[in-house]
Amino acid sequence: MLKNPLIKLIDFFYFPFLQFIPIKTFRYGVTGGSNALLNLTIFFLSYNYVLKGEALRIGSYTITSYIGADLMALSVSFPVGFLLNKYLVFQQEGRGIQQLGLYAFVTASSLLMNYGLLHLLVGYFGLWATPSQAFIIVLMSAFSYFFQSYVTFRERA
Repeated sequence: MLKNPLIKLIDFFYFPFLQFIPIKTFRYGVTGGSNALLNLTIFFLSYNYVLKGEALRIGSYTITSYIGADLMALSVSFPVGFLLNKYLVFQQEGRGIQQLGLYAFVTASSLLMNYGLLHLLVGYFGLWATPSQAFIIVLMSAFSYFFQSYVTFRERA
Protein backbone atom coordinates (compact mmCIF):
# COMPACT_ATOMS: atom_id res chain seq x y z
CA MET A 1 0.00 0.00 0.00
CA LEU A 2 1.34 3.44 -0.92
CA LYS A 3 1.62 5.87 1.92
CA ASN A 4 -0.19 9.18 1.57
CA PRO A 5 2.36 11.96 0.81
CA LEU A 6 0.91 14.10 3.61
CA ILE A 7 1.41 11.27 6.10
CA LYS A 8 4.97 10.88 4.84
CA LEU A 9 5.54 14.61 5.38
CA ILE A 10 4.09 14.52 8.91
CA ASP A 11 6.04 11.38 9.79
CA PHE A 12 9.26 13.03 8.57
CA PHE A 13 9.03 15.33 11.62
CA TYR A 14 8.46 12.45 14.03
CA PHE A 15 11.99 12.77 15.39
CA PRO A 16 13.47 10.14 17.71
CA PHE A 17 13.20 12.43 20.76
CA LEU A 18 9.42 12.66 20.13
CA GLN A 19 8.85 8.93 19.89
CA PHE A 20 7.59 8.68 23.46
CA ILE A 21 4.40 10.08 21.90
CA PRO A 22 2.39 7.47 19.96
CA ILE A 23 2.48 8.13 16.20
CA LYS A 24 -1.31 8.53 16.05
CA THR A 25 -1.19 11.18 18.79
CA PHE A 26 1.66 12.95 16.99
CA ARG A 27 -0.27 12.98 13.71
CA TYR A 28 -3.36 14.23 15.54
CA GLY A 29 -1.32 17.04 17.07
CA VAL A 30 0.16 18.07 13.74
CA THR A 31 -3.08 17.91 11.76
CA GLY A 32 -5.15 19.34 14.61
CA GLY A 33 -2.63 22.13 15.13
CA SER A 34 -2.65 22.91 11.41
CA ASN A 35 -6.44 22.94 11.36
CA ALA A 36 -6.51 25.10 14.50
CA LEU A 37 -4.12 27.53 12.82
CA LEU A 38 -6.38 27.57 9.76
CA ASN A 39 -9.39 28.21 12.02
CA LEU A 40 -7.61 30.97 13.94
CA THR A 41 -6.41 32.62 10.71
CA ILE A 42 -9.92 32.62 9.24
CA PHE A 43 -11.30 33.86 12.58
CA PHE A 44 -8.76 36.72 12.64
CA LEU A 45 -9.40 37.72 9.02
CA SER A 46 -13.17 37.46 9.40
CA TYR A 47 -13.25 39.40 12.67
CA ASN A 48 -10.85 42.16 11.64
CA TYR A 49 -11.34 42.52 7.87
CA VAL A 50 -14.68 41.02 6.88
CA LEU A 51 -16.81 42.04 9.85
CA LYS A 52 -14.42 44.80 10.98
CA GLY A 53 -15.40 44.16 14.60
CA GLU A 54 -19.02 45.09 13.92
CA ALA A 55 -22.06 42.99 14.74
CA LEU A 56 -23.56 40.93 11.95
CA ARG A 57 -27.25 41.56 11.29
CA ILE A 58 -29.25 38.79 9.64
CA GLY A 59 -32.87 39.88 9.39
CA SER A 60 -34.01 40.68 12.91
CA TYR A 61 -31.10 38.75 14.47
CA THR A 62 -27.84 40.28 15.56
CA ILE A 63 -24.73 38.16 15.94
CA THR A 64 -21.69 39.60 17.68
CA SER A 65 -18.66 40.01 15.47
CA TYR A 66 -16.63 37.42 17.36
CA ILE A 67 -19.37 34.78 17.11
CA GLY A 68 -19.86 35.59 13.42
CA ALA A 69 -16.12 35.22 12.83
CA ASP A 70 -16.18 31.93 14.72
CA LEU A 71 -18.99 30.60 12.51
CA MET A 72 -17.11 31.65 9.37
CA ALA A 73 -13.97 29.88 10.56
CA LEU A 74 -15.91 26.77 11.53
CA SER A 75 -17.50 26.51 8.08
CA VAL A 76 -14.03 25.79 6.69
CA SER A 77 -12.28 24.04 9.58
CA PHE A 78 -15.09 21.51 10.20
CA PRO A 79 -14.86 19.65 6.88
CA VAL A 80 -11.07 20.02 6.75
CA GLY A 81 -10.76 18.63 10.29
CA PHE A 82 -12.99 15.65 9.55
CA LEU A 83 -11.05 14.73 6.42
CA LEU A 84 -7.69 15.09 8.17
CA ASN A 85 -8.85 12.87 11.05
CA LYS A 86 -10.45 10.23 8.86
CA TYR A 87 -7.74 9.86 6.25
CA LEU A 88 -4.48 11.00 7.86
CA VAL A 89 -4.72 10.39 11.60
CA PHE A 90 -6.98 7.39 12.07
CA GLN A 91 -6.81 6.12 8.45
CA GLN A 92 -10.09 4.29 8.41
CA GLU A 93 -12.17 3.24 5.47
CA GLY A 94 -15.93 2.85 5.69
CA ARG A 95 -18.31 3.98 8.42
CA GLY A 96 -18.03 7.51 6.98
CA ILE A 97 -21.60 8.61 7.68
CA GLN A 98 -21.52 7.27 11.24
CA GLN A 99 -18.12 8.88 11.83
CA LEU A 100 -19.27 12.15 10.31
CA GLY A 101 -22.27 12.14 12.67
CA LEU A 102 -20.08 11.54 15.72
CA TYR A 103 -17.55 14.11 14.51
CA ALA A 104 -20.41 16.59 14.04
CA PHE A 105 -21.61 15.83 17.60
CA VAL A 106 -18.15 16.60 19.01
CA THR A 107 -17.91 19.71 16.86
CA ALA A 108 -21.37 20.89 17.97
CA SER A 109 -20.44 20.24 21.60
CA SER A 110 -17.19 22.11 21.11
CA LEU A 111 -19.05 24.92 19.38
CA LEU A 112 -21.43 25.31 22.31
CA MET A 113 -18.55 25.28 24.78
CA ASN A 114 -16.60 27.64 22.50
CA TYR A 115 -19.61 29.97 22.28
CA GLY A 116 -20.01 30.06 26.05
CA LEU A 117 -16.31 30.50 26.73
CA LEU A 118 -15.96 33.18 24.05
CA HIS A 119 -18.85 35.14 25.55
CA LEU A 120 -17.35 34.69 29.00
CA LEU A 121 -13.82 35.72 28.08
CA VAL A 122 -14.61 38.48 25.57
CA GLY A 123 -18.10 39.64 26.51
CA TYR A 124 -17.84 39.35 30.30
CA PHE A 125 -14.12 39.61 31.15
CA GLY A 126 -13.33 41.99 28.25
CA LEU A 127 -10.32 40.02 26.99
CA TRP A 128 -9.12 40.31 23.39
CA ALA A 129 -11.04 38.09 20.96
CA THR A 130 -8.20 36.40 19.06
CA PRO A 131 -6.08 35.35 22.10
CA SER A 132 -9.27 34.18 23.80
CA GLN A 133 -10.12 32.07 20.76
CA ALA A 134 -6.59 30.63 20.72
CA PHE A 135 -6.92 29.58 24.38
CA ILE A 136 -10.31 28.01 23.72
CA ILE A 137 -8.89 26.08 20.75
CA VAL A 138 -6.33 24.46 23.05
CA LEU A 139 -9.05 23.38 25.50
CA MET A 140 -11.35 22.10 22.79
CA SER A 141 -8.49 20.23 21.09
CA ALA A 142 -7.86 18.15 24.20
CA PHE A 143 -11.58 17.38 24.55
CA SER A 144 -11.85 16.51 20.87
CA TYR A 145 -8.78 14.27 20.83
CA PHE A 146 -10.08 12.01 23.56
CA PHE A 147 -13.56 11.77 22.07
CA GLN A 148 -12.31 11.16 18.53
CA SER A 149 -9.79 8.54 19.71
CA TYR A 150 -12.12 6.57 21.93
CA VAL A 151 -15.48 7.02 20.20
CA THR A 152 -15.58 8.42 16.66
CA PHE A 153 -12.55 6.71 15.11
CA ARG A 154 -12.11 3.87 17.57
CA GLU A 155 -10.91 0.72 15.90
CA ARG A 156 -13.59 -1.91 15.65
CA ALA A 157 -12.73 -5.51 16.46
